[in-house]
Amino acid sequence: MPCKERSIPPPKGDIHYWTDFTAPEAMTLVLLPGLTADHRLFDLQVKAFAGRYRILVWDAPGHGASRPFPLDFSLRDQAVWLHGILEQEEVRAFCLVGQSMGGYVAQCFLQEYPGEAAGFIAIDSAPLKRRYTTRWEIALLRHCGPVYRLYPWRALRVAGADGCADTPYGRALMRRMMDSYSPAEYAALAAHGFRMLADALEANLPYRIDCPALLFCGVHDRAASPKRYNRAWSQGEGLSLVWVPAAGHNSNADNPVYINRQIGCFLQKLLEEEPQ
Repeated sequence: MPCKERSIPPPKGDIHYWTDFTAPEAMTLVLLPGLTADHRLFDLQVKAFAGRYRILVWDAPGHGASRPFPLDFSLRDQAVWLHGILEQEEVRAFCLVGQSMGGYVAQCFLQEYPGEAAGFIAIDSAPLKRRYTTRWEIALLRHCGPVYRLYPWRALRVAGADGCADTPYGRALMRRMMDSYSPAEYAALAAHGFRMLADALEANLPYRIDCPALLFCGVHDRAASPKRYNRAWSQGEGLSLVWVPAAGHNSNADNPVYINRQIGCFLQKLLEEEPQ
């Protein structure tokens, strides 16, 4: 059965999401795409897990179908709106699966709603704890806007796809998602996303991960030092880190068979550890 499109109307604009709750298993995969990506980023996870687990995947505010949307929200705002969606759908047992920026949204959710998530999976993301990021890295995040605005769209489109993915499928998917924006809209969304991330880092909150967690990082991920961040995150917090072969920054699109197998094992362990 195809996913059903739904929406929730917060004060600023409608947020669209898709659900497939046909699985008998109560655990819900909450899939959170990264910056400028939309729900299509997780197509191969939806295909693999629909019917086995409940599925919920969104277009984050300002992305995909969740437009128009004023770009004045924070990562915390997104966590609050996501919580409202889960309440609207009466989702109880769930695992947050965030790719890149989606992983930051998930960490903000864990900060705001401790004890609610059954699990957390980060795909090519990084820690929000302030100690893992230098001051100059945060400063760079705040000054990405002009770079995106001045970059010729044709070149940016190629660089964006090639920088995010290593496979023909992954690159073509990223180009399709980028093409849903005008050049000005894409640049504004990217700039806002990086400023939003800088704000969340400088908030210096605990961002404690209070549930079982699993980190993925593509072995060819070249986006903003993800390998260094994930090594430090894994070692500093005692989290399991899986290196995804033949994959770039969108590793779930580049090597879905490998990642889906690992996710399936992680979810099975969550179910086995659930209190009876």
